Amino acid sequence: MCVPMKAARIVNVNEPLQIQQLEVPKPKGTEILVRIASSGVCHSDIHLWEGGYEGIEGQFLKATDRGVRYPLTPGHEIAGVVETMGETAEGFSKGDRVIVYPWIGDGICPACRAGEENLCDKPRSLGIYTEGGYAEYVLVPSHRYLIKIRDGLDIDLAAVLSCSVLTAYTAVRNAALEPDSNVVIVGAGGLGLMAIQVAKALTGARIIALDIDDDKLQIARKNGADMIINSKKDDPMQRVMELTDKLGADAVIDFVNASKTVETDMQMLRRRAKVVLVGLFGGELKLNLVSMPTRAHKLIGSYTGNLRDLSELVSLAERGIIKPIVSHKFKLEQATEALQMMKDGKIIGRGVLNP
Repeated sequence: MCVPMKAARIVNVNEPLQIQQLEVPKPKGTEILVRIASSGVCHSDIHLWEGGYEGIEGQFLKATDRGVRYPLTPGHEIAGVVETMGETAEGFSKGDRVIVYPWIGDGICPACRAGEENLCDKPRSLGIYTEGGYAEYVLVPSHRYLIKIRDGLDIDLAAVLSCSVLTAYTAVRNAALEPDSNVVIVGAGGLGLMAIQVAKALTGARIIALDIDDDKLQIARKNGADMIINSKKDDPMQRVMELTDKLGADAVIDFVNASKTVETDMQMLRRRAKVVLVGLFGGELKLNLVSMPTRAHKLIGSYTGNLRDLSELVSLAERGIIKPIVSHKFKLEQATEALQMMKDGKIIGRGVLNP
């Protein structure tokens, strides 16, 4: 007899998600079935909902051209408890509280062999290429993609570690900040706020938060930003130069990554500075090619992190060194509302679904 579960699925792009009854998967081999307690709502889910991303010259990059197939259950920030296990799965027991590492690779490309499955040539990520966390259960392909979490760690905070916090953590590491560095963090949304926390806790750098929303900037200050700039009210390049003794920023981490924001990023850099591009807003960028070598600037793309990074984050969260901001909680039936609120910028921090 088939046991049903509920899932919120993208059936048609730009249409409300549909609540469907699906058969609960049965794990085999090293697979583990996780009963979902919390699933984060991510900006990447919005792009899946919209069917793709904006490319250069207004070109729309379809998700289906990247291997995404609809109908799809999105959701890749997943925490819950072990329900059942395949016959060769090990290291876990029924009822264990776990966080899921969703960035599954093919296991054979150079990135996977180096432990960087998040950069796999042929990714199989949960909630993007396979069924994800907007559901009551998710099938995880191997026990190696689960991390146990302590009872004291809030399950909603744990869920968002696997993407938003992991992405922020990796971006800060890619910026290679020193205690005397000046770093500009562009975008004080969920990722930007986490990057501020991480940079403050682990690097000692001087943090300048840049956004167009005063409320978000005040929250950024509470989370550790040393200075804030509203780029709607002030010239961000001029303000950054004033705040850095006219030298410019040692690094910019851009969680928007739109044409306009990156053009501004490139104007506020010190020599030897790095620009870490994280957001997926999209567009194109014109570069002064002569200044790239003469000023030794570095452009770095940063995309999530590896399993080791997530293990480190779990430890930081369990010790209270970082604390993800979860501001909104939704039922599974409210998945469309959650996505729309995030798209409209009405969620400060992060939202989660509680199936």
